Amino acid sequence: MEIQVIRKTIKNFHLAVLPPYGKVRVAVPHHVTDERVRLAIISKLAWIRRQQADFNQQPRQTEREMINGESHYLWGRQYRLEVIEQVGKHRIEVKGKSKLRLYVQAGTSADNRLVVLNNWYREQLKVKIDELIEHWSPIIKRKPKSCGIRKMKTKWGSCNIETKRILFNLELVKKPPECLEYILVHELVHLLVRHHNERFRKHMDTFLPKWREHRNLLNTLPLAYEDWQY
Repeated sequence: MEIQVIRKTIKNFHLAVLPPYGKVRVAVPHHVTDERVRLAIISKLAWIRRQQADFNQQPRQTEREMINGESHYLWGRQYRLEVIEQVGKHRIEVKGKSKLRLYVQAGTSADNRLVVLNNWYREQLKVKIDELIEHWSPIIKRKPKSCGIRKMKTKWGSCNIETKRILFNLELVKKPPECLEYILVHELVHLLVRHHNERFRKHMDTFLPKWREHRNLLNTLPLAYEDWQY
């Protein structure tokens, strides 16, 4: 098994099995010997194999061509893309329960069509994030100073405790709303508890009793097509 080992100024081991194909990466403190790293990984082999098997079974979208009839997702629902060439500003609209209409100028490349779609996705996600923060901040009694949206390859979200900045993966806009809610609550709880310890899990159980179900749902939905590189 090929494993990427990164030595950092940290106190504990951090083991991760990364999408989409289960690459293994471990971050360790500088002083830890290679032998200790090897033994720690061996002790987690069964868990690593399970994670890799889950990724192998997880469905993936094909490469995006941005053509008529292609499947795209919004809040867990599948839509068929309808490309309409016209003069004027590029835009997207949802038509009924099954169509996503993309209005672009004639000759717009597939890459630029994708830019239009991702910009629209970003707008939809920001609206939902703002709504959820307004709802959850008074409950958890924590509010981020800022939020951002990025295309991330290894995380659904992250929280910088010092700056109180939360980042969300743009791909969340394609998942059911409860998946975004789970990630937002998860990151807000990190403003209460830094690590994923028992106290953290108790807060999650209190605020969002079904958080494990939402997490499992998020981890079984189709992965986006990406040329994944680490």
